[in-house]
Amino acid sequence: MGRSTRILAGLILGLASGAALSGTAVGDSLLPVTRPIGRLWLDALTMTVVPLIFSLLVDGIMSTAESAGGGRAATRALAWFAGLLLCACAAAAGFASIALDLWPVPREAAALLAREAPAPAVAGAADWIGTIIPANPIRAAADTAIVPIVVFALFFGFSASRIAPDLRNSVRTLFKAIVETMLGIVHWVLLVAPVGVFALAFAVGMQAGTGAAGLLVHYIAAVVATCLLVTALAYPVVAVFGRISPAAFARAALPAQAVAVSTQSSLASLPTMIDAAPRLDVRAEAAGIVLPLAVSVFRAASAAANVTVAVYLARLYGIDIGIGTLLIGCAVAALVSVGAVGLPAQVSFFAIIGPVCLAMGVPIALLPLLLAVETIPDIFRTLGNVTADLAVARLAGRSVDHAD
Repeated sequence: MGRSTRILAGLILGLASGAALSGTAVGDSLLPVTRPIGRLWLDALTMTVVPLIFSLLVDGIMSTAESAGGGRAATRALAWFAGLLLCACAAAAGFASIALDLWPVPREAAALLAREAPAPAVAGAADWIGTIIPANPIRAAADTAIVPIVVFALFFGFSASRIAPDLRNSVRTLFKAIVETMLGIVHWVLLVAPVGVFALAFAVGMQAGTGAAGLLVHYIAAVVATCLLVTALAYPVVAVFGRISPAAFARAALPAQAVAVSTQSSLASLPTMIDAAPRLDVRAEAAGIVLPLAVSVFRAASAAANVTVAVYLARLYGIDIGIGTLLIGCAVAALVSVGAVGLPAQVSFFAIIGPVCLAMGVPIALLPLLLAVETIPDIFRTLGNVTADLAVARLAGRSVDHAD
């Protein structure tokens, strides 16, 4: 039985047993036991977020800066990546907000679950601007203040990319080692994920009953819809800026999309994407640079879906998210998606969504339960990522051809 299956089994058993024992003396006696177990497991996972995300960002920024010096095709591709990532996240934020207005989070289950994590106070614009630069990065890390940590990581990464090559390599080696160390801890924590998820799900089942299952189905639909939106937006974008008909792009992209859906891996889809380059009228030289770079640092659908997860949790907890906070979430989602490419699915889910939620002031207590049902959304994340990769290959490749 694979890890995802074990985690899903823990979720189902926890929800079912919690719902069955809700309101009984047995359930009330078990809750004081399962609640601390779930809390300890979640804390063990959360303790890796700050060092992991800082190290991933520094390494990702240094890698991106190095790629930008790799020629005109790479530079143009990175420019397209940045613009499209931010646009995808902004589109997801708007779409999720409107969709959840039209099809709200199930109220009864949301009201019961929100008791577990009361809505935090949201700082005003002036207060937020005053804290964006961390006067004390160590304190920011201790307070899990994600936005100041991200800002410090940006300064650190770009500055480190400009020092002497031998020192630069030492810095990258250090942070790669920290990433690997944190991933080792995460893997240990995930070994007991079925137990931790069961404990958390038991408490949820006790509170929300069978309504929790409907809530998870609603969540899956919201994230899948966002990924399909990003996939669909690739067609008009490539038609307008890439000067290729949507039908021609669809025919060229279909084989790679099929591989993406069947493997849930952008990397496994790379050979098929490179094979599609001639049908997109992209030269082999440009495709050989842009597509591997896209697979390495560009995950438009994943970043957009992560914004949707944060918006969904905010609605679940009854937290009002303003436009400024949404934009912060979009920026953090775009940045951390670059740093977390290549991580295993279970690790990346928490490593890249946790910072987005924390930056927006959204509790992360339910993330492990959402992780348990991530298998379905992950199919559509990969589909959207691969479609966006092919679109940007056409955009960047065509730009280089015209510049030549």
